[in-house]
Amino acid sequence: MTTLADPAPGGRPGDVERATALSGELAGRGVHGIVLAYVDTAGIARVKTIPTAKLASAAAWGVGMSPVFDTFLANDSIVTTGVLGSPDGDLRLYPDLDQLVELAGQPGWAWAPVDRITQEGERHPGCGRTFLRRMVREAAERDGLTFKAAIEIEWAFGRPPGADGAFVPAVTGPAYGATRQVELSDCAADLLAALARQGVEVDQFHPEYAAGQFELSVAALDPVAAADRSVLVRQTIRAVAQRHGLVVSFAPAVLGQGVGNGGHVHLSAWRDGVNLHAGGDRRHGMRPEAESFAAGVLAHLPALTAVTAPSPASYLRLKPSQWAGVFTAWGRETREAGLRVVTGTAGHRDQAANLEVKPVDLAANPYLALGCLIAAGLDGLASGARLPEEITGDPAQLGAEEAAARGVRRLPASLAEAVEEFRAGGLLRAALGPLLADAVIAVRQGEIEAVAGFDEDQVAAAYRWKY
Repeated sequence: MTTLADPAPGGRPGDVERATALSGELAGRGVHGIVLAYVDTAGIARVKTIPTAKLASAAAWGVGMSPVFDTFLANDSIVTTGVLGSPDGDLRLYPDLDQLVELAGQPGWAWAPVDRITQEGERHPGCGRTFLRRMVREAAERDGLTFKAAIEIEWAFGRPPGADGAFVPAVTGPAYGATRQVELSDCAADLLAALARQGVEVDQFHPEYAAGQFELSVAALDPVAAADRSVLVRQTIRAVAQRHGLVVSFAPAVLGQGVGNGGHVHLSAWRDGVNLHAGGDRRHGMRPEAESFAAGVLAHLPALTAVTAPSPASYLRLKPSQWAGVFTAWGRETREAGLRVVTGTAGHRDQAANLEVKPVDLAANPYLALGCLIAAGLDGLASGARLPEEITGDPAQLGAEEAAARGVRRLPASLAEAVEEFRAGGLLRAALGPLLADAVIAVRQGEIEAVAGFDEDQVAAAYRWKY
């Protein structure tokens, strides 16, 4: 598990020796290459790979990769900011040896997330993993808080597409139906086995609502490790599916209409080993700090969508009455609210209680999403914010007057609206820093322009196989 400490740029003392030993062990088990992975601003997992024998060199000096990828779009077009997007410069990718894992779904390969460091040994301000680590450290130093986080993974299994890239579901059974589990029994069993071999603790795995859709939930970890795990799990799902002749789509909307794929975030704040979302005297057992943290997240949800729902396809999913959480509302176990308070089962609430943030999908860079959620929550904590009146049922059924009185408003209905909210709200831009904030805006604007004039089916098709 990643610690709260911020590793020194260029690796930590002992990393070279440790990498040398690890490379020998991996080679002895038939591992020939190592995937060095990070996620760009557009939410695409980018990689470089090295022979296993080069792990010690990577730990000592990093592996080169251009900073231009901070302004890549999902279609590999490049946009620019005042600093980023040129062909100049280089960064070094340093593998986190604590998170290095042999890939059970890709025999012969191992995987590690990376920190991105400049050639001068300074942290790259565009590195999402560094940003998230900074927000975790700030919470610990300022408020004595730690966090547990988990990201749900939803995806659609499909048959290999033809030249038109159309989606053909790999299963025919109904939502949550036993038929789907039986139809993909061998693939599903291999996936669970691969994840177990990689040390991933799976909580649930089941067929979901949309065509060919499944969902997998994993145990909560500290935020950096949770973001790493989200990337690793998706890599594993894709690899196992391919070995069974299937393809997968993590896109927010596989089709132009209907329910899409979410990436809901579960997040809880802790102090001195105590879960602040349970055992308190505020609503549903929240302690004052937990309520203020939740109120901060709720208040910043409109601007957060530019980070948590960053694709034009995200807004095909974010529609009312589809359990996507498209309103600035909260409630206990209310799946139509943007913020769901999960109390857990009586007798286990001190461990299970958490917040579920609904308007999140897997086009989001998980490091940026978690870091911005923490920034929003800390803002609420700093001001002692209180949650508004709780809602039950579907907020879409509220009349305009009642919704206004309760502070319930529709979240952005398009990426353009989300960008405007992000521009208007200074908190997230300040937390990200000017370089990352400018990259978020430039990449979102680029995605908007890339699909200008597209209808819903065309937007879904443009992103179907990107994530």
